[in-house]
Amino acid sequence: MAKTGKDKSLVIVESPAKAKTINKYLGPDFEVKASMGHIRDLPSKGLNVDLDHNFEPTYEITTGRKKTVAVLKAEAKKCSTVYLATDLDREGEAIAWHLAEVLGLKEENTFRVVFNAITKNDIQKAFSSPGKVDMHRVMAQQARRILDRIVGYQISPLLWKKVAKGLSAGRVQSVAVKLIVQREREIRSFDPKEYWLIPGVFSTKSQTDLSDQWKAFIGSDPDNTPVLAKQNAWLARHDAFKAELYSVNGQSFHADNETQAKAVLQAVQGAAFTIGSLTTNRVQSRPGAPFITSTLQQAAANRLGFSASKTMMLAQQLYEGIDLGSMGALGLITYMRTDSTHLSYEAIQSVRHYIEHQYGKNYLPEKPNFFSSSKDAQQAHEAIRPTDPDLTPDDIRQFLTDDQFKLYDLIWRRFVACQMAAAQWDTTRAEIIAKTAIGPCAYRASGRVQVFDGFTKIWSTATEEPVLPEMAVGQAVLAVWIDAQQHFTKPPARYTEASLVKALEKEGIGRPSTYASIISTIQDRQYVEKKDKKFFATQIGEIVTDKLDEFFPQVMDIAFTRHMEEQLDKIEDQHLEWVSVLKEFYTPFCKSLENAKKEMVHAKAETQPSEYKCPQCGEALVYRFGKNGRFLSCSKYPDCKFACPCDNEGKMVQETTTEHPCPNCGKPLVQKRGRFGTFLGCSDYPTCKTIVRLDKQGQPLPPKPPAQPTGITCHKCGKGELVIRQSKRGPFLGCNRFPRCRTIVKMDKLELLKELQSKGQWPPKDEQQAKEILGGGDEQKKSSRKKSSKTNSQPPSE
Repeated sequence: MAKTGKDKSLVIVESPAKAKTINKYLGPDFEVKASMGHIRDLPSKGLNVDLDHNFEPTYEITTGRKKTVAVLKAEAKKCSTVYLATDLDREGEAIAWHLAEVLGLKEENTFRVVFNAITKNDIQKAFSSPGKVDMHRVMAQQARRILDRIVGYQISPLLWKKVAKGLSAGRVQSVAVKLIVQREREIRSFDPKEYWLIPGVFSTKSQTDLSDQWKAFIGSDPDNTPVLAKQNAWLARHDAFKAELYSVNGQSFHADNETQAKAVLQAVQGAAFTIGSLTTNRVQSRPGAPFITSTLQQAAANRLGFSASKTMMLAQQLYEGIDLGSMGALGLITYMRTDSTHLSYEAIQSVRHYIEHQYGKNYLPEKPNFFSSSKDAQQAHEAIRPTDPDLTPDDIRQFLTDDQFKLYDLIWRRFVACQMAAAQWDTTRAEIIAKTAIGPCAYRASGRVQVFDGFTKIWSTATEEPVLPEMAVGQAVLAVWIDAQQHFTKPPARYTEASLVKALEKEGIGRPSTYASIISTIQDRQYVEKKDKKFFATQIGEIVTDKLDEFFPQVMDIAFTRHMEEQLDKIEDQHLEWVSVLKEFYTPFCKSLENAKKEMVHAKAETQPSEYKCPQCGEALVYRFGKNGRFLSCSKYPDCKFACPCDNEGKMVQETTTEHPCPNCGKPLVQKRGRFGTFLGCSDYPTCKTIVRLDKQGQPLPPKPPAQPTGITCHKCGKGELVIRQSKRGPFLGCNRFPRCRTIVKMDKLELLKELQSKGQWPPKDEQQAKEILGGGDEQKKSSRKKSSKTNSQPPSE
């Protein structure tokens, strides 16, 4: 007979999905409930940290969680034991502590259980040996939270006053923006250097002239040549290979201008070439380590095109459990926030058995492959892996969305591959020599042939190395084509999501679990923008970075940021006193803050010189900062009021007159650029202030229809009227006092509200009654969609 009341145990997890999966393993003696993420946090308004009394925080129940807390309190009173089964990282530990504090749980009846995977074995093992909340981990998380709050809530208001409203600073986000700004300026200031190469194509069929065929294949347009894979295939079919000149008269070849290159080209053209030396070596390529958070984000970005936030969202779904039909809900991967490459003994044995059974003994190394982790990695955690390698991606394809399948396939392949035998290659290097008028000239070619695929059988590795034809030392080869080609050194590449994650990890900025939120935040704040999967620093991003760099050098110092991350880790690992860690940061920070309040000049009051002259008075133009970003203005302002926009690189953007007439005054519209992109404005501005928006193709959009009155009173402000407005998703109801009042109501409530108002029942007495009538309202529904996400519960300016 099932237990009831005080005989039952309550288990609290973060999300309903996790609760559903766990519930089937625990049985009727346990009641599993979800906290919906954080139930308590620092209030979103105000600092709420007592800087004069050891950084004592003030917590409050998270918005929308009071009902959840009431339900959990009621359930806890009914049960004899409470198990806090939140995630096993620091944030999960903090959630467990907050739950115990808010629910008033008795320590002797409250236990902490952690598990790396949501499987029957892991759950039963965790509940067989429960522990207590680790207060060192809790304090480590609390210190990080307070530190981020101090930086975010004390610097951000300063940016509002000195740069523009709506800006924010963050202990980690601002340093991440700095990396992108630095790279932007490296690219901008890069001075390309000229150099020349003299490649050649050679054939072992010395009696066959392939010159015309190669030239026809390669084409005359250097910007439209066949890709390398197609070139290698053509060469292989014709027993030919490509080589690069590397030595002239015993010296390394180098040419930095056309004259030098042409002199060498003239000497090697028409020369007789032979194979000078051949070396072949057997090399091995070992598989990569199983995924940790950062490498999963990088691989998903490079191979699947997923953003870091999308990768973590999908990984969370796979971890918490997927309904597999008759098998029920099952956690498919281990916990996805980890920096350890450690694998459990059971996981290694299961995957080795799978490899031997599916691929044979040749693919199974004699001993398991082990991989080193970073010095800060928590070895108690495991790498990200499938919970059961026998659940192949194809076997469960029907139960997964396309994106879930892609990510699970990536994780599964990486895990199985990491315990497979090394791939083997025969690498050949050939030296092709010729006697010339300027001395012996030597070309070098290399290629490789795979002799055993090993782990690459399931984890593909791209290779563009060609296969060399059979040849022997002393054999004559025919020069099919030799040419001198001009090149220029290239600036450093812009950051992508994958390379930015790699840079953050290398520099010790933030922790793997925070990378996704960092990257999302710096884009949301419009400090950087992503074009063609590459990050570009915006003008506002550069200005804010410069201000923070000047007045908060400690906050913006990469080495100090790394040091603070290490100190925060030591609160947990070495039981460092958390208040002392905060004092180490806050004492110099407080001085910088006071100095910045006194000395920081408003961005609009500063100018930077430019290379341009004013077309109206001939004086120099300078860069200024306005509400729409940086622009060019006459240095004699206000005597001369000429101004024009500039692009992100500071180049002048001339306004162009279009054929479109102004719909209000009939004068020509000119193309302009504002903070939200390109638009059309009246050429008679400021007399006529007409603005016409453009579509994605740059064509004028028809004006929005005027809002239609409804006669319904706005329930929030009590002064405005709800009117019908149009959006991309269709009509909606909004207050006519926008932007002072931002009330939004779904269109399908229109007739109901008209009826209620006619009966004198609208507007309601309070906000709660309005929510009940409106069915929760849009804001409440948005909140419910985010409630399982821990990062979304943080205040926006941190």
